[in-house]
Amino acid sequence: MPDLSAMPAATTRRSPVRRAVELAIGWAALVATPLVGVLPGPGGIFVFGFGATLVLRNSAWARRFYVRRLRRWPRIKRSADWALRREARRRKRHAALWGAAD
Repeated sequence: MPDLSAMPAATTRRSPVRRAVELAIGWAALVATPLVGVLPGPGGIFVFGFGATLVLRNSAWARRFYVRRLRRWPRIKRSADWALRREARRRKRHAALWGAAD
């Protein structure tokens, strides 16, 4: 697999048509979440996660809204970092564990 970090940004961008299609599918999944949620099982959680991921990847407005909410409620940000297994959470935990020993 090629190293994407070494590639120019223009080659890693998605076309506007693909972004629009992904955004539409994401919104449709978010709208369908309550309908799937009434079915037995945890399906609504996965449909919501799928839709939110597509919307956040393809909408600058949604990303700004999401970041504002994370800044307002830091506990949600910590939970999101943990759930998404983000590198930032690992760095902070590592610094907390090893920084005190210095």
